[in-house]
Amino acid sequence: MSVRDKSTIRVGVGGWTYEPWRGGFYPPGLAQKRELEFASRKLTSIEVNGTYYGSQKPETFAKWHDETPEDFVFALKAPRFATNRRVLAEAGASIERFLTGGLLELKDKLGPINWQFLPTKAFDPADFEAFLKLLPASHAGRALRHVVEVRHETFHTPEFVEMLRVYGVAAVISGDSDHPQIADATAPFVYARIMGTVADEPLGYSSAALDTWVERARAWATGRQPVGLDYVAPVTPTGPRDVYLYVISGHKAHNPQAAMALIDRLLTPDAE
Repeated sequence: MSVRDKSTIRVGVGGWTYEPWRGGFYPPGLAQKRELEFASRKLTSIEVNGTYYGSQKPETFAKWHDETPEDFVFALKAPRFATNRRVLAEAGASIERFLTGGLLELKDKLGPINWQFLPTKAFDPADFEAFLKLLPASHAGRALRHVVEVRHETFHTPEFVEMLRVYGVAAVISGDSDHPQIADATAPFVYARIMGTVADEPLGYSSAALDTWVERARAWATGRQPVGLDYVAPVTPTGPRDVYLYVISGHKAHNPQAAMALIDRLLTPDAE
């Protein structure tokens, strides 16, 4: 969905293969091989978790591309072999294998790459900067967007935020979770993962909570700073940003309903 000044808000979930979604989100009797086709027409993006655990064949990326609408976008979780290591500066070979492993078969449907770190990984400024230097701005002529998901309290420092700004890398904004939140904008896009869906809300979130996240997404997209989030360093708005918002974890069975409710609200013009 497009918003002012050509920024785009995309909303989705993590993955598309989940048994409790069958017969609820997915219509009864829908063949499993058609679940991506169905989900990609209800959502505007999906974060792929499988790429975190193992490599995918180029043919698989090409198949995902062909099964989804023209304006659909995949975010990919980078392989754990690159991030779950003591010395991040030594991740170059793993990063190269991932980037040359066929993901460009997604073509224009390749969205941000999420480099997720373990909660036990503390901030080592020199080593983390060495890792950021390994993340190329483009590969084979295609621009890349990188986002890091850090979950140790030592990253909650202005030094980390400023480092990300230098390299144009985003920090995952963790919402409605116990993970430390770093809401500072450090890249031309914002990447949020919200984790607060509950079983007793048919849409996963209450109406008020959905409205809050819609307002935050619109604020990011138009270059404003949302209220009610945890900022680490002084924020200097620099204009509109693309937004990627994923409903993750929580009561996972209701995550597609929450994502669709967010999309519906975003399609309704805001009152200004």
